[in-house]
Amino acid sequence: MPKSPVARLVPKVPGGSGASRRQQYSASTKRALVDVAAELFTEHGYAATSLDAIVAGARVTKGALYHHFTGKQALFEAVFEGVESAASRTIQKALRGHRDPWDKARAGLGAFLAVVQEPAYRRIVIQEGPAVLGYERYREQEERSTFANVLEIVRSVVEAGTWELDEDMLQTFARIFFGAMSTAGETVSTDPDPVAAAQRVETAITFILMGFQSLANEGVELPTSTPAGPDTRG
Repeated sequence: MPKSPVARLVPKVPGGSGASRRQQYSASTKRALVDVAAELFTEHGYAATSLDAIVAGARVTKGALYHHFTGKQALFEAVFEGVESAASRTIQKALRGHRDPWDKARAGLGAFLAVVQEPAYRRIVIQEGPAVLGYERYREQEERSTFANVLEIVRSVVEAGTWELDEDMLQTFARIFFGAMSTAGETVSTDPDPVAAAQRVETAITFILMGFQSLANEGVELPTSTPAGPDTRG
């Protein structure tokens, strides 16, 4: 069985009395289909990958594929979810263990930029995801994984200052930063030199973080509302 570029996207069913042999076989079949599909989608793209090639690589029948998935798009979505979940776990791992909020933010950024350079993430999530899933479904999937990490980083950064922001304002900060990260990911993924692009993005976002850090160190309060403009009424 060929090894997927994203290892084991479908969790393995544990053995023992809690799982029957049929359950284990079914889970193994599904795992093989997702892993092989991930490899083929990454190498050839969605349109150029046939179901025949996937079942041949997984060494299962097409009937077994349809037992788990309604078709190629459903299989792609399972692959997409697996790649996004693996990326999220990588970023979460980078965030853990950092007490300093700025170190935490930089560690999360570095992990994210490393993820978007991986071939599977670049092809499946960035390049193929929006077209295959549709914009709304793509954003929904992305928010389930990446947005949660961005929100954690933003909370950490905000708490480093003396700012007291309500949940709506925290969400607003997180969504703005999330948009920047999504754009950064696309920029790095589609650049002919992703390593150089990642370095430029890291420099730019680090510069923004340094601005926040300076404001926090100086105890500067953030405005909670837009100041009213001059009264132009006659």
